[in-house]
Amino acid sequence: MMALLMLSSAASAESFGFAQVVAKAKTLAGEPYKAPAEVPKFLRELDHATYRQIRFKPDRALWRAAGSRFQVVPVSPGLFYQHTVKLNVIDAEGVHPLAYDKQNFDFPSQKFAQQVPDDLGYAGFKLSYPLHGSGEAVGFLQFAGASYFRGIGRGNTFGLSARGIAIDTGLPSGEQFPGFTQFWLVRPNAKATSMKFYALLDGKSLTGAYQFIVYPGSPTRLQVKAVLFPRDAVRQLGVAPLTSMFYYGTNTARPAGEWRPQVHDSDGLLIHNGSGEWLWRPLLDPRKLKLDYFATDNVRGFGLLQRDTAFGDYQDAGAHYESRPSAWVTPEGDWGKGHVVLVEIPTADETNDNIVAFWMPGRAVKAGEQLSFDYGIALGGADVAEPMAHVAKTFVGRGDMIGGGNVKGAYRFIVDFQGGPLGRPSPNTPVQAVVSGQDGTQVIEHFVEYVPSLRQWRLSILAKPDAGKAVELRAFLKRGNDTLSETWNYGLPAQNSVGGSE
Repeated sequence: MMALLMLSSAASAESFGFAQVVAKAKTLAGEPYKAPAEVPKFLRELDHATYRQIRFKPDRALWRAAGSRFQVVPVSPGLFYQHTVKLNVIDAEGVHPLAYDKQNFDFPSQKFAQQVPDDLGYAGFKLSYPLHGSGEAVGFLQFAGASYFRGIGRGNTFGLSARGIAIDTGLPSGEQFPGFTQFWLVRPNAKATSMKFYALLDGKSLTGAYQFIVYPGSPTRLQVKAVLFPRDAVRQLGVAPLTSMFYYGTNTARPAGEWRPQVHDSDGLLIHNGSGEWLWRPLLDPRKLKLDYFATDNVRGFGLLQRDTAFGDYQDAGAHYESRPSAWVTPEGDWGKGHVVLVEIPTADETNDNIVAFWMPGRAVKAGEQLSFDYGIALGGADVAEPMAHVAKTFVGRGDMIGGGNVKGAYRFIVDFQGGPLGRPSPNTPVQAVVSGQDGTQVIEHFVEYVPSLRQWRLSILAKPDAGKAVELRAFLKRGNDTLSETWNYGLPAQNSVGGSE
């Protein structure tokens, strides 16, 4: 009898896969949306310091006792994580829920522990793996909070996040935050170097089924399959969204009182737009909400990168912004016409994620249809398989002062290029710059020169916007008819920290 039961369980495990999650999402889309229940109020109102004292006991990690390279550490609800999710395990014994046990946690005090319900549940999970090759498992990937997840590659510290989906981000109507409500973790063998899991997403306007296969390393890679079922029409659907922080950098003024040279998790958006062009957009902390739409046709990749990776770029021995990961999204198949959208939100400090980037379809998303997207995400260094010279630094200053120029209301832009066809720079290389201003931006002068001490080519631009308008510039380097660099694309609002305008 026991043998029959074991066979039955194993069969049920083998029969459960992505198709079953897709079916669940489709059924759920046909039902009225039900907001998830909140955890107790005292957990929702925890401060950051107290929440950090809730710790899962490391020796209780799932699969640790069996010596697995992959181990699972459940995440406690509280603070930002105000809802629970269902965690399931798929193994040789079948598909079964991962039961909550508060004895697996250390809490701030005995009194605190007594308030925690015995059936509270988990907010998500962390995966650990011997990422650094030492045999010691380290946390490298976390899924918790709405549809957010974040990960690192070898040598990184945690920084930017990704999401399952974004709905109406940055629009006046307000953003929706669909969330993963259930996960199925497929137990890998003890020596596995990859792991698969599934997720069910639910939100007011859509549901979704996701399959993730994760490969830890340098970089850490995730292969994602997403099938979406809109309940309602969606005005701005954000596919493969990335969320980061930019407070200030070389292309902005340093806030009063700040001693660090730069503070950001990412310094730019890179897009391979499908036409062969590589476009680099340095990030800003704008005075007002700012949305930019970059047209694509069969987009081949986009991501938020951290290109400044030297300690001296930040001088912060606590935050270590130089080791924050970059994220690069590689679509599979032809996604058709659309836009990569960049949302920049004002922030007064470095504690807020104020940057979002995603791909948006070029057509309206209708209720009742089915959408499918397959893509990869690489989390690690800023190196992307880009054949062009890339922008190493952007500096911005006033164009009416010594070192900048003598034109009132103008700005001086300095752009350094390196790598690609300019990987072995020489002052004798006949490099030219192509610079253009849009939407009322006048390019007064520009020139390109080789800087021996940097072994880079430097483009200098003096540009002036029409009164009350933003600066909009595009520039790239060429030799004859050959394009040598990615396209530097810069938008400086009329109200900014550089020119002193308020």
